[in-house]
Amino acid sequence: MDDSTKNLIQGHIETNEVCLFMKGTPDAPQCGFSMAVSNMLKILEVNYKGINVLESQSLREGIKEFSDWPTIPQVYIKGEFVGGCDIVKEMYENGELKKVLEDKGINFKK
Repeated sequence: MDDSTKNLIQGHIETNEVCLFMKGTPDAPQCGFSMAVSNMLKILEVNYKGINVLESQSLREGIKEFSDWPTIPQVYIKGEFVGGCDIVKEMYENGELKKVLEDKGINFKK
């Protein structure tokens, strides 16, 4: 991955408390997994930044290398990689996602 892609990814993660690297946008997801994660965050009324990896092939491949995670979407909370759709869905269902948000001081609907 080139430095500009790495810096772009790092910048998004550092400047947004909750960051969702996804296919499409929060208002128009381009895959079911991205839509699922986006919807969970919307239900919790989390203020998050959606980054469309389809806009750039280097970003799409770079985020996988950056996180050492092979799939998209990817969620970061306060700079920490949380996981992809399956992990976030499981955390949402068992209440762990709310706990992480609370522990990190992120506002959400309780």
